[in-house]
Amino acid sequence: MTADVKTIRDIFIEEIYRRMYDNDEILFLSADFGAPKLDILREKFPDRFVNVGIAEQNLVNVATGLALEGYCIFAYAIAPFLTMRAYEQIRVNLSLQAQIRDLNVNLIGVGAGLSYDVSGPTHHCLEDLSIMRTLPNMVVFSPSDWMLAHKFVEYSIDVKKPKYLRFDGKPVSQIYQNLNDISIDTGFFELHEGKTICLISTGNMTHKAINIAKRCADEGISIGVIDVFLLKPFKERIFYEIIKKYDIVISLEEGFINKGGLDSLISTILDSNNSDIRLFRMGFDDKYVFEIGNRDYLHKLCSLDDDCIIVKIKKLIKEF
Repeated sequence: MTADVKTIRDIFIEEIYRRMYDNDEILFLSADFGAPKLDILREKFPDRFVNVGIAEQNLVNVATGLALEGYCIFAYAIAPFLTMRAYEQIRVNLSLQAQIRDLNVNLIGVGAGLSYDVSGPTHHCLEDLSIMRTLPNMVVFSPSDWMLAHKFVEYSIDVKKPKYLRFDGKPVSQIYQNLNDISIDTGFFELHEGKTICLISTGNMTHKAINIAKRCADEGISIGVIDVFLLKPFKERIFYEIIKKYDIVISLEEGFINKGGLDSLISTILDSNNSDIRLFRMGFDDKYVFEIGNRDYLHKLCSLDDDCIIVKIKKLIKEF
């Protein structure tokens, strides 16, 4: 593993650990889910770490109770189980109550998209962007690399709202070198400016978008790339001012399309601006993936591999 390839959760937990020295209000809860950096935190702050067991619903209940006492809570579990097994608790305890009072609960879901590829559809997490975005008063953070996650720590402590942090389960390479000019509040960043077509991605799919843009550039095709890392709240006006120079945008997400995820966010913005920009959605159709294989294999089965996307881009350019 090279120096710039790291696990998002470990970088995030490591920074939380450092902040706990100076902030007694930070508590960390886990649904019997570990990590190398979490072992250090647990040993140093045993009185501020709670393992609730394999009980994601109770994880949210305990997190809510502690947050109501004024604590800053980080609640950590496997993404599909956290978001779907405990959805009612998230809705009633956090989303609803956050409308009338401060509640700083940070739900850390590890295993976004196909992170747990060979574990099968029970462990895939393709619904979370849609169902978490639909909850009022919920912040939805989907970082593409560990640098963004590191920067988000301060936001997670300062913004006293419930948040869903969608972390990839596998080590990822570094995308951002300098975050000084990047605002978490803005919610996105244009990594590459292109002509005619722009790939708009979130999470792990941003790495794919960058690779595709590089391959297209080698063939003389200029493709834009925008990384969306904060899906809610979102600076829609600023975003539209960036994408309006393109004729075609393609959304890339490890989630179900036409179900309220990244593609729906983009579609709503285009509709509200009466835009004639053409939107093409690339993600997972209305079915689960039962085949077993690594992430690249599953992407290929679902026409989400680099070659298929490049063929799509070339076809669109030709048609346009």
